[in-house]
Order: sequence, then C-alpha cells, then structure tokens
Amino acid sequence: MALTIATWNINSVRLRIGNVARLLKAEKPDVLCLQETKCPDELFPHDAFEALGYRHRLIHGMKGYNGVAIVSRVPFSGTAIHHRCGKEDCRHVRAWLDIGRDPIALDNLYIPSGGDIPDPAQNDKFAHKLDFYREMARWFAEVAPAKSARRGKRGIAVGDLNVAPLEHDVWSHKQLLDVVSHTPIEVELFGKMMKSRDWIDVPRRFVPADQKLYSWWSYRNQDWRKSDRGRRLDHILATPALDSAIVGYRIVKDTRDWDKASDHVPVLATFAV
Repeated sequence: MALTIATWNINSVRLRIGNVARLLKAEKPDVLCLQETKCPDELFPHDAFEALGYRHRLIHGMKGYNGVAIVSRVPFSGTAIHHRCGKEDCRHVRAWLDIGRDPIALDNLYIPSGGDIPDPAQNDKFAHKLDFYREMARWFAEVAPAKSARRGKRGIAVGDLNVAPLEHDVWSHKQLLDVVSHTPIEVELFGKMMKSRDWIDVPRRFVPADQKLYSWWSYRNQDWRKSDRGRRLDHILATPALDSAIVGYRIVKDTRDWDKASDHVPVLATFAV
C-alpha cells in the first residue's frame, strides 16, 4: 500500500483554500499537513476538506498567527496536541495513522522563524527558536528512548522547520551564514534533533547533498524563478523503521506561481507501507 504525505506552509488556510483544493485534486496525497493556517479552530474550512474526501482532521489554530492542521483520507487511531516552551501558540500536533501493520506516528511542526537578529541575547524570537529545537530533541529521545525503539517505531515528522541545514539548501551558503535559518547554531540544533530518533532526510534520499534544493522563495523577489534565491525550510523526516519503505518524493514548485501563492511550496513523500 502506498502512502503519500504532503507538507505545506499555506500562510492562511482560509485565504488560500482554493490553492489547497487545487493541490489536493492534482496530487491526491493521502495526508496533507499544513502550517501557518492563521485560523482559529471555529473558523477552519472543514466543509472544503470534507467535500474533497479528507474526512479525518486534526486542527490546532489561532487568530492571525501560527496554526497547524492534519487533513487525511487515512483514519487516525489517536491524536495529540502539544504545547512547546511553555507557550500555547499552535505549533505541534501528532496523529497516529491507522495504516499497515501498526500505526505511523505523524508529527506536524511549525518551528518559530526566529526573527531577524541571530543572537538570543538580543532577540527573544531567536532564543525561542533555539529552545524549541532543544525541546524537540529531548522529546523525540524520550518518546523512543532506546536505539532499538528508535529503529523499531514507524514515525514521520514534517513541517516548516525554518532551518535550511545543508550548504546547498540555500542559494548562497557563504552569504547566509549569519542569516537566521542557516546560522551554525541553528544547523547544530537541527542536527541534534535529527540524531534524537535517527531521522532520515527523505528528499535528500533522492537529491544528493551537493545539488540545490529549495522549498521557499521570498515575496521580496519579484522574479523568483530568475533570481532563484531559495531556501529549503520545509522537511519530511522518517524513522529508520521506514527506511526501506521510502519510494518517492516531489516538490511542487509551480504552486509558487499560482494566484495568491504562499511563499512556501508543497513537499511530498511516498512510502510503501
């Protein structure tokens, strides 16, 4: 059985519900994880997803900021909402997908962007981002504390993680070393989170690390295709138990040209589960 999961920072689910529907009709992922929904739960556009066949939904949103959602054609065997760093700012939900031999734990994350100044002493937003990464590394290690457990449990983590960790995840490694999302401390903490469950970087399974790969282009770039000053901020990670099940990935770059486009584009991965 094939399972396709998509992740997309939609930058307002209500404003861009037409684009979401267009993607779902074209790509037909089994599960879509959204970040930055900017929508309180009582206003979430359930009817649109219901009409498209995504009858299983886990939402956690707030007015104007943040917000995450999982919409799925696959049933959930359980769900959880997590608050991070002592805040209730709608950045992490987990659903167990009832598929295959045992449920797959799916984490949908929207990690803080961190503001503009890469100094936690001067910038509370950057300090929050670093603390969030530290907390996620501890939490992932706790939910699967032994190496055997890390390898034995099927888990997928997706979302706008707001770090471009590799040299070719940004348009210029040299010029962005002191720019939030690619600084050494962020890359270090991303690496610690990756090691906490031996996560596999799914898209990089198909695209070598020495090749450029992006999922975000700033609104400030009038001709984003020509300048191509992108960053890979959106990720799909899988635990080693799914290593042999990884069969494909896709970045739907054309969505960046759609009307009312998000500055992020969807990333998809397919697993044989």
